[in-house]
Amino acid sequence: MGFDLAELTTAVTGHGRVARVVIAQVRGSSPREVGAAMLVWPEGQSGTIGGGALEHQAAQAARAMLAGGPASRLSRHALGPDLGQCCGGSVQLLSEVYDAVALEVLEGHEVIARPVTQGTQGTQTPLAVQRLLHRARAQGQRPAPQLIEGWMVESLARASVPLWIWGAGHVGRALVATLSPLPDLAITWVDTHPERFPAQNPWGVTILPAAEPARLVPHAPKDAHHLILTYSHALDLALCHGLLEHGFASAGLIGSATKWARFRSRLQALGHACAHIARIRCPIGAPTLGKHPQAIAIGVAASLMNGLAAETDRKERSA
Repeated sequence: MGFDLAELTTAVTGHGRVARVVIAQVRGSSPREVGAAMLVWPEGQSGTIGGGALEHQAAQAARAMLAGGPASRLSRHALGPDLGQCCGGSVQLLSEVYDAVALEVLEGHEVIARPVTQGTQGTQTPLAVQRLLHRARAQGQRPAPQLIEGWMVESLARASVPLWIWGAGHVGRALVATLSPLPDLAITWVDTHPERFPAQNPWGVTILPAAEPARLVPHAPKDAHHLILTYSHALDLALCHGLLEHGFASAGLIGSATKWARFRSRLQALGHACAHIARIRCPIGAPTLGKHPQAIAIGVAASLMNGLAAETDRKERSA
């Protein structure tokens, strides 16, 4: 979660002026968390702040701003009484209009901190905001998105989890379509020929055609997660072998129990210890969901996200 400057820049380039709506503060229950944002332009929008009446009303207000309203607006919404939503809490939304000139002001900043309430524009940065930024720099951390003393603080979005997807067949395409919208994943997508990839490259995905994909394994970060689902068993085996030699955070291989029994035997013959081989998951996904590519993708994505959430929780508990 963060201020996605690259996505905003692309939207401004394509539409001229774009309104960005972000959840600045939450009280009680809310459909999305602080920092969730969407972009709005006259003919469309992207992203979401939770859908429903809140998002519909916020999009209308954003288009009114684009048509001649204020450049910045902070509004409070009681989700139950005002909007008839089941969530019992309230949110504050920050809506801001950006064009090419406004984007220039953001260049070179890792944290976007700006005054957003009446009376704060043109004032010095509050001491509480200064302390927050200083503490984050000293600890090498990114401050969480928050509204503090009339200032909105957001770190630039940085995809922090490297994920390599090997194979651009039906399941690979379904997986990328499912996972690419998630802001924390830095996806690298590999296959043997450029024509195996879709004509429209998903946002934020790095495509790497390679005649010999296994030769790219040493270029992957050692803390990367890997999903192997190529058209070739020989290539799958070469990738498993390469990853076991290189190192990885997690690895999953598409296939049956029979395929994995053969692979375990061949990987042992290549000199890999059983305990090391067992780090590769096969089969992957949730067999109960069926064999449709999208069903496989849903199961694999759920397993990956559960693993990442568990790892984050473990780190937080040990901190």
